[in-house]
Amino acid sequence: MTALEKKQLALHAFQEFANGNIDVLRPLLREDFVEHSPGNPSGRDAFIEFIAQAPVAGAQLDLRRVIADDEYVVMHYLMTTSDHPEGEVVVDIWRFVDNQIVEHWDVVQPAIAGML
Repeated sequence: MTALEKKQLALHAFQEFANGNIDVLRPLLREDFVEHSPGNPSGRDAFIEFIAQAPVAGAQLDLRRVIADDEYVVMHYLMTTSDHPEGEVVVDIWRFVDNQIVEHWDVVQPAIAGML
C-alpha cells in the first residue's frame, strides 16, 4: 500500500470509530497486533475488548492532522470525555504491514488552551 492508501484507510477507520463503530478495528488490526502503551493489552481480540471499555470509545474525537509514509500513519487529535471536558491531546502512531496495523504507540496529555 502507498502512504496515501494507508492514510485513507486510517482516516476511514478513525471516522467509523469516532462514530461508535468499534468493529471497524477487527479487519484493520493483525491478529498478532502489538500495543506499546503500558497497561494496554496486545493481540487483536484483547486490544479490541480493552478499547471497547476505554474512555476513548465514548469520546468526542476532533482530528487535527494526519501524517503518513510508506509504513506509518500518525494521527493527532483532541479527545473530549465527560471526565475530561477540557480535553486531552492524543498522538497515535500506527505501523502498517500491507493493509493491516501491526503496532501502535501513543502519547496522551491534558489539553492546554492554544496547544493544538
